[in-house]
Parts: sequence; structure tokens; C-alpha cells
Amino acid sequence: MEARKKITFIKDWILNYVNSMPKKAQSLIIGISGGIDSSVTSTLCAMTGIKTIALCMPIKQISSQHDLSLKHKKWLEEKFKNVETCTIELDEVFKSFQTKLSKFDNKHGMANSRARIRMASLYQVAAANNGIVVGTGNKVEDFGVGFFTKYGDGGVDISPIADCTKSDVWELGKELKILEEIINAQPTDGLWDDGRTDVSQIGLTYKEVEEAMSNPNSKNKSKYEELRKLNLHKMKPIPVCKIPK
Repeated sequence: MEARKKITFIKDWILNYVNSMPKKAQSLIIGISGGIDSSVTSTLCAMTGIKTIALCMPIKQISSQHDLSLKHKKWLEEKFKNVETCTIELDEVFKSFQTKLSKFDNKHGMANSRARIRMASLYQVAAANNGIVVGTGNKVEDFGVGFFTKYGDGGVDISPIADCTKSDVWELGKELKILEEIINAQPTDGLWDDGRTDVSQIGLTYKEVEEAMSNPNSKNKSKYEELRKLNLHKMKPIPVCKIPK
């Protein structure tokens, strides 16, 4: 399906989901990081005409990443009248969290906790606005390598681009005329003080992961399978202990 038709399809899917809810949501709540995934998803939400609340939630954020989120925030405000934006500084919240849990310090855990603090913030805003939280995970992250504890994506109500590869998302971004700086930026989850990119964490580019997902003879197949195995628990339903009757 060509990019323009995909955009219409996803926008209509969001609308149909909201309209089918027993108690119809009055708003869509989304965290914007300055990355391509959240930029595309927030734009698709805004296109529905439903009140869309886009949140910048910096936690010890590298200035270049935060600057992109602020630029996209301004772009959304200028383009859509149904968009509200807000910057919620979470540095002090995270600092307190770190201090209280210093006995259990772990770098990877603390990085993931940034996403979960943002997630809690998104749900609080959703509760105050009769809204639902919209996720920004794509197909590679959600169903390929399980790399989706991202900017505000610790938990979501709906996930509009989860069936899109990263290549699809870049294509949608170009069609939506997302800022070139965002389209050309190195993908990052924004959870590390050193600004590490997704590629440095995964060990493969998104195109290499996508190729390995679809090609059984890929030279990167074993690396992809290794990554997938490590994170497969994230992609399965929560294990439930079934007690015999």
C-alpha cells in the first residue's frame, strides 16, 4: 500500500477504535521525543480531529534530542488546531526515584525506569482528560527484537504503527512532511546519558533487522534470532498461573 493510503488507513483505524469504545475517549495522549516514530504517530493522531495532547517529558535529556521534540511540538501546534502540547520536566521526579532506590541501582533498570515514569505521566494526563494513551512502537521494535521500552512506551492503550517497519515509518514521515531534521536523525530511545543510538544497542541497522526478519538466508539471521530470543518475553502475553479445578 502506498504511503498516502497507509496514512488514511491508520488515521481511520484510530477513529474507528475510539468510536467503538463503550465510553468514547475524548482525547489521545502521546509522548513526543523528537524521533520519527513519535513524530509520525502524533501527526496521525492529530489528523483524526480528536483532541490530541502531545507531551515532551525530558529526563536528563540530551539537548539535541530535546530540541527536536520542541521543534516537532511547535510544528504540531501550528499545523493542527485540535492539538494541545505540554512540557513536563521529570528530572526531579527521576532524581528522587534514583535516590529512594539507590540500594537497587542498575544502569539498564534505571534507563527503563525513565520510560516507565513517562508512561505513568501519560496515564495521569489521560485520566484527567478522559483519554487513551497512544503508543509509538513499530513492527521491528514490537514484534522483531522486542526493543520497545522507549520514550513513554512502558505501556499503552493503542499502537497505530505497530504493523509498520522502520522503513515504512520513514516513508510515512516524508509523506506527512515531518521536519527533515527528525527524518534524518539517528534513531535513539533517549534513555541513556551518553546518547547511545538504537543501532549501537541492537548491533544492527533497522534495514538489516527488517531483512533478517523476512529472509531465512540472511547473513544477519543468527544475530537477529539471538536478539529476539533475549527479548521474546516482552512480545508474549503475561504468563498466568492456571490453578487446576
